[in-house]
Amino acid sequence: MTITSNVPDRSSRIFVAGHAGMVGSALVRRLEDAGYGNIIVRTRAELDLLSQARTAAFFEEQTFDYVFLAAALTGGIHANDTYRADFIYQNLMIEANVIHAAYMTGVRKLLFLGSSCIYPRNSEQPIREDSLLTGPLEQTNEPYAIAKIAGVKLCESYNRQYGTNYVSAMPTNLYGPNDNYDLQNGHVLPALIRKAHEAKVRREKHMIVWGSGKPLREFMYVDDLADACVFLMENRCPHGLINVGTGSDISIRDLAYTIMEIVGFDGGLVFDTSKPDGTPRKLLNTERMSALGWCARTSLRDGIEKAYADYVAKLSQ
Repeated sequence: MTITSNVPDRSSRIFVAGHAGMVGSALVRRLEDAGYGNIIVRTRAELDLLSQARTAAFFEEQTFDYVFLAAALTGGIHANDTYRADFIYQNLMIEANVIHAAYMTGVRKLLFLGSSCIYPRNSEQPIREDSLLTGPLEQTNEPYAIAKIAGVKLCESYNRQYGTNYVSAMPTNLYGPNDNYDLQNGHVLPALIRKAHEAKVRREKHMIVWGSGKPLREFMYVDDLADACVFLMENRCPHGLINVGTGSDISIRDLAYTIMEIVGFDGGLVFDTSKPDGTPRKLLNTERMSALGWCARTSLRDGIEKAYADYVAKLSQ
């Protein structure tokens, strides 16, 4: 079903939840570039989205037209598998509080950002939106995935019961400015950027990569996702899930070699197979998004070059 919605004008009041993170900061940049001048943000110290009462009061006070729900607790395999209770609890609370507050205050359109990890571990590739709930999840990030599935179902249920206009975008693996380069809790691509840079600086003979290097992953530059989200907010789009990706993937081994080349580290690779690989392959089917007239523009190499420049710039701050 296609939804007819009013296109935001440049004075619309837009709340970006999670503006300090990689995705949220990219959304703010994209909205500002498009000329939106009424973007509202709050730090966690100013607004705790885990509190239903504070979130409700904030929405009642501000009366938003549009909401981007990018606030979430995220991390790589180690973080997801170690802090399982935190990942399911915090993400459930944030999305439930924001989505319900949006309904109670008459928000015209909300975009919920999920994750490609919501799909079954052994989904047919490329993964279609209708693969959701057709099989077991990847165990290392199951709590996070379940929380994100709940967010999708919240949007779907509010749309069906109350006639709201909430869209769920499922991005592939993201990277770019303002990423988390922590070696324990970050995602694979930023972690590899840091490892390669530090190995270069220390003139080491090799760097260690978690797992076998065989899993295939799809990566998208975060500013492309922000562009897709604003596109979905501004245009008519179907309810339900919409995958957002690049349509191509790469092995972790080849990704590591690409990053080494860009960073300038000429050593070797050692794969630590005592660490988990996670899902064998994860490539999104992006036919629905393509049919709406949008596609990613940033090549993987160009994106990694920009991400590395961002990492180096932050080291000097």
